[in-house]
Amino acid sequence: MRSDARDNRARILDSARAVFAEEGLAAPVRQVARHAGVGPATLYRHFPTKRDLIAATFAEQQRACRAVIREAVADPDPWHGFRSLIEGICELHAHSRGFADAFMASFPEAVDFDADREQSLRAASELARRAQEAGRLRPGFVVDDLILVLMAHRGVQDMPPDTRLAASRRFAAYMIDAFRATP
Repeated sequence: MRSDARDNRARILDSARAVFAEEGLAAPVRQVARHAGVGPATLYRHFPTKRDLIAATFAEQQRACRAVIREAVADPDPWHGFRSLIEGICELHAHSRGFADAFMASFPEAVDFDADREQSLRAASELARRAQEAGRLRPGFVVDDLILVLMAHRGVQDMPPDTRLAASRRFAAYMIDAFRATP
């Protein structure tokens, strides 16, 4: 790849992260191109579909999400691991409105993205099972509740950026308390 093409690709991805973080996935591709200072044709040469652009844009966040899940699952205390998982995914989402949208969306053409999400959900499900067996996580919890957490967490995105992370942490604490098994 020529250096100018490589630079354009990097600018497009940086712009997509900024635009999707602020506007969510509904932001038009033309807005991403305009923000990057390239024409739509240049953007489409690198990313033929919006789904390709989204998958490439959130690949880094997807890796970060996998790391959060991997660390949580590795924790010998399943309840502590589960709490770390909730805190970690809420923090990732606090930094990018588009991340949760991308995580919850289906991308049939982006097999790696969908496979990563499914693997992440399976690992989270295993962690939840261990926390339930330890008597710490309420019995009715199902892994789809993590998707509900992300959906409910969207309200944090409407807060001013300087208070967003603190609000996200409070929200995570409320969710953890809600999921805690009660005697």
